[in-house]
Amino acid sequence: MSVKAILLDEKDNVATCTMDASVGEIIECIGGRGGTVTCVEDIPVWHKVALTALPKGEKVIKYGEMIGETSCDIPMGGWVSHENIFSVPRDYAGEYIGKKG
Repeated sequence: MSVKAILLDEKDNVATCTMDASVGEIIECIGGRGGTVTCVEDIPVWHKVALTALPKGEKVIKYGEMIGETSCDIPMGGWVSHENIFSVPRDYAGEYIGKKG
């Protein structure tokens, strides 16, 4: 049986595991563009798995939006957590679609 993960948007480069995942297990992504990734480290339930290799400084995309940047290289199938990503200030007012000049 494969571990399931939720992929919220086709642009996402991480998915959220719906159960604990162990090294070597295949994680099946449900939603978005789908696909699978092999787990390269243990990932707790409700935590993120990298769907591609994410080099240091890469934007982490979840919900189709940037949620932070990587503070170190994260391999494909690796655990994406508060230990290896950090928040980046954004201009939310400037990004707001309905904002008028």
